[in-house]
Amino acid sequence: MIIMVVAMLAIFYFLLIRPENKKKKAAAQMRSELAVGDQITTIGGVVGTICAVKEDTIVIETSADRVRMEFTKWAVSTKGTQTTENGVSETKDSKDKK
Repeated sequence: MIIMVVAMLAIFYFLLIRPENKKKKAAAQMRSELAVGDQITTIGGVVGTICAVKEDTIVIETSADRVRMEFTKWAVSTKGTQTTENGVSETKDSKDKK
């Protein structure tokens, strides 16, 4: 019985906990490596280019009108522009199949 409990805990660790920790570590590393000129997408969907990087915040420029906004680093979702919900850009062929 104890072996089954240990086996279940090991399965939960390798299938649920470990991949989540890897994602968190990769996201933290991406946020720590942000630099001026990088194009980012925030968790709210705002796309912009980084103008200034501070210790806990970044300033992004969002449009040709040079609108600048300040965000905390944890609000950065991806580096580069995110074109769909899951982060993978759609091609013309995948749109036609829908």
